[in-house]
Amino acid sequence: MTDQGDRWTAEQVLDLAPDDASRKAGGRLGGAGPWLQIGGSASGSVWGLCKGSGSKPYRTVVDLTGPAYKCSCPSRKFPCKHALGLLLLWSAEGVGEPGEAPEWAAQWLADRAAKAARPQGGRAAPVDEEGARKRAERRAARVGAGVTELEQRLADLLRGGLAGQEQAGYAGWEETAARMVDAQAPGLAGRVRELGTIPSCGPGWPARMLEEAALLHLLDRAWLGVAGLPEELAATVRSRVGLPASGEGEALRDRWLVLAQYDAVSPDGRLTTRRIWLRGLAGGRPALVLDFGPPGRPPGLALPVGLVLEAEMRFRPGSAGLRADLGERFAAAAPCAEVPAGVSTGAALEAYGAALRQDPWLESWPVVLGPVVPIPGELGWQLADAEGTCALPVPLTGGGGRSRGGLWQLAALSGGGPVTVFGECGHRGFTPLTAWQPDSTEPVALS
Repeated sequence: MTDQGDRWTAEQVLDLAPDDASRKAGGRLGGAGPWLQIGGSASGSVWGLCKGSGSKPYRTVVDLTGPAYKCSCPSRKFPCKHALGLLLLWSAEGVGEPGEAPEWAAQWLADRAAKAARPQGGRAAPVDEEGARKRAERRAARVGAGVTELEQRLADLLRGGLAGQEQAGYAGWEETAARMVDAQAPGLAGRVRELGTIPSCGPGWPARMLEEAALLHLLDRAWLGVAGLPEELAATVRSRVGLPASGEGEALRDRWLVLAQYDAVSPDGRLTTRRIWLRGLAGGRPALVLDFGPPGRPPGLALPVGLVLEAEMRFRPGSAGLRADLGERFAAAAPCAEVPAGVSTGAALEAYGAALRQDPWLESWPVVLGPVVPIPGELGWQLADAEGTCALPVPLTGGGGRSRGGLWQLAALSGGGPVTVFGECGHRGFTPLTAWQPDSTEPVALS
């Protein structure tokens, strides 16, 4: 099987669905319950028998290198719900160790391999670089057409005003998101779906919807001018749109301290995202590792807060250099014997501003603040530098899908004294995730 660095996320799998009904049906088949004879190969394929309403299970096989799908079910949708369910199971590492394909799957895979090879004079056909270039151009053209359509949708939104969005409902945005999937821009599809949920998110939603629409417009314009952007920013734009990385990022070995771990459920309940923040003790580089769980199943990767693991991180191009995949581990994880060094609130805001220059769509930047004191104010809780060197306190939020209980937990932990706090610093404030008291190296995860 392909390693975890190449494994698709559940979100990427669900973006392959031809419509919302297929996404929901595929999500229900993302667990091991309905599957028999599940397996996969090291060359990049998965297969399984899925129990249906009839006496014979459906034969489903996916070639991950395409991707391409084959299923014995009568559905005309492509991929069908069984292929989606099988891919969700694979993304959650539920397929197991590599093995030999059954005859029905092996025959289809062999036929595909034979067509791809196209032998000439006893040798495999050379790599068709011209064909690959044309395919990339066709996809870019599809994405461009989708972006143009999305720009028209945003223009109609502003022309008609935001007031009617609560009554308009979510269906129109889901249709637009489906069009972005058809345009092979899953990143845009995800942002459109999120935009469509904002009118039902409570007070202040018009301002938030306008902000998100502006960011989506900025991404559209960046894609249309991506050829003229610096390479690092262009890689970020491609990643945000949903295109695969064009090359491998940096691999970095260090001793990584696990700073925080928490789960967030998507607005439609289809996906659980686990965010794990780490920082290299030698180089100080932050890393964000994401793992995903389909409906009814938690993400498989779990790294307890406060442990240090010596490992290699493979950073993905773009995304302000944050997103990484956990590679080879070289030693058993052990508790950290010291509290991570913190920075002032002013330095935290400067770091977030610098990161926005690399990725304007970045919602937050990881920072360790300290020593700081949580204080109440007219606008809510804030964090102020304990030494009084910075007059700009950082507002506290309960964002990121987390409750505001962590704010009271932090205040109780402080007792009016200085603490060290790790969290996400963004344009809406600072979300505290983990805290350390001055006389203890034991981290406290804030709920």
